[in-house]
Amino acid sequence: MADRIRIVVVDDHPLYREGVVRCLDEDPDCNVVGQANDAQSAIEIVARERPDVVLLDLSMPGGGGMAALRSIRGLDPRPVVAMLTVSENDDDVLQALKAGALGYVLKGVGGRELLGIVHDLAAGRSYVSPALAAQILNAMRDDNRQPAHPVDSLSKREQDILRLVAEGRSNKEVGRDLDLQEKTVKHYMTAILQKLHVRNRTEAALMARDRWSG
Repeated sequence: MADRIRIVVVDDHPLYREGVVRCLDEDPDCNVVGQANDAQSAIEIVARERPDVVLLDLSMPGGGGMAALRSIRGLDPRPVVAMLTVSENDDDVLQALKAGALGYVLKGVGGRELLGIVHDLAAGRSYVSPALAAQILNAMRDDNRQPAHPVDSLSKREQDILRLVAEGRSNKEVGRDLDLQEKTVKHYMTAILQKLHVRNRTEAALMARDRWSG
């Protein structure tokens, strides 16, 4: 089929990445021309394959998705890039959009919806997950805001997870309490550590206790 949408999928979790690829492969208008699991590989594959659309994870090895986004947007021809992530933090959304991402898609998106998003992106239409739209608008009205505490910058879901981690629960236990898969909790924890600028869950838990004690 002529004019198929050429796509590169970038995510460091193989099972999730392969699931996205299978979903895209079901659409005869889509052609996945490459996969990568880190930032450097993503840049190399995109430069070689020249896709129309890149679905890019935000948190991954090799410099992270934001660094990859900036490099990919500097290529010629310049592909459309959408972040595919669990992070609901409005700072991440704004940073990605300012760096040139045309889309910001939460990983809970369904297969049919994802296909529609890819078609929209290929046509030059932007997309931001509806659940984030209101908080993005609020953030743009007050771009210079400073949260009273780093924990306050986390999304509600991230704070819910961090509260349980601060109580000593494992990822599996957190997932059970919040009806999330363990791997999804791991995604959230990676984002939480980055947002709080801490090295591990123990430091994150200490910061949470400092914020919520008393």
